[in-house]
Amino acid sequence: MFTPSRLTLARKRRGMTLVELGDRVGVSSQSISNYERARQQPSTVTLHKIADELEFPVSFFSAAEIDEIDIRSVNFRARSKLAASTREAALSESRLAVELSHWMDRRFKLPDVDMPTPGRKMTPALAVDYLRSAWRLGEDTPIKNMVHLVEAHGVRVFSLAPEYPEVDAFSFWRDGRPFIFLNTLKSAARSRFDVAHELGHLVMHFDDDAGVRTRAAEKEADEFASNLLMPRRSLAARVPDNPTTDQIIRTKKYWNVSALALTYRLHSLGRLSEWQYRQTVIELGRLGYRMGEPDGGPHESSTLLQKVFGFLRDQGVTSRQVANELDSTLKELNSWVFGLVVTAKAGEGHPTDAKRPRLHLVK
Repeated sequence: MFTPSRLTLARKRRGMTLVELGDRVGVSSQSISNYERARQQPSTVTLHKIADELEFPVSFFSAAEIDEIDIRSVNFRARSKLAASTREAALSESRLAVELSHWMDRRFKLPDVDMPTPGRKMTPALAVDYLRSAWRLGEDTPIKNMVHLVEAHGVRVFSLAPEYPEVDAFSFWRDGRPFIFLNTLKSAARSRFDVAHELGHLVMHFDDDAGVRTRAAEKEADEFASNLLMPRRSLAARVPDNPTTDQIIRTKKYWNVSALALTYRLHSLGRLSEWQYRQTVIELGRLGYRMGEPDGGPHESSTLLQKVFGFLRDQGVTSRQVANELDSTLKELNSWVFGLVVTAKAGEGHPTDAKRPRLHLVK
């Protein structure tokens, strides 16, 4: 049986138009359109060609339909700068990753969703205080690992494929579960800020129509991230007024944030004058901090996915078997899970039908 919607999904995942796919397969764009609209079915030969061009197994195109994700529910950053095809490619990838999330839920007991959602009833600073209290983080304790933190409270975090570097982090709620997708090509510090930014959207804008996301909402998410990662009291205790550029570079490591993020935060709190703020930004740019983080630490990855794939490996279940169950490929699976399956050991074995293993994440 052929599932037309899966052809559309796979084509958009690869960023191809009807014409491009038709040319590669050797059929007309109208034929591809007819396949996707269920007006006709591709021949066996044509289907194999489609599978080869889109780099999905033939079984992918006959599996059950995958639920759509309403673009209005997605918090895209800088969405106005994205080409429609690029946005659709990222959304298609997220649909596939959500299927992996469902697959894990059927086999493991994973953290329940524990997400306070005050919405717009609070300012970003108050929302952070509320979250820190609910999650027992302390008022000014640095957060060691943002991905670990949100996963421990029920957020599913997946990586974005590197072929679309212009896609920033984005997030959405799906069936009562929050999801965050990260661009892994950024510096570690900026990626941490992205997680905090998306967490801000999930907490404050969960009932908004993300399809009409405003600059005000983006600013609120940035303020949330700054307050969460760089608490006011913590800054006051460790950073002098009007710090030098060298002092900013040294002290940023305490909160594991970018030098520019710390500079902006200090300026917003009145700890840097307008003139000194501008001079510091210029100096940081000269030192290479505008393009990256020269002395940044290692990237954060998914603790939950590490535990899942580690457990499967110990049970003799290979990553390739997981990809097969999802009617996907190892390469495609790897693009969603921070490249973790590359290091999984090959082995034989089959999943057991015993009780679902219980995995715990340390908060």
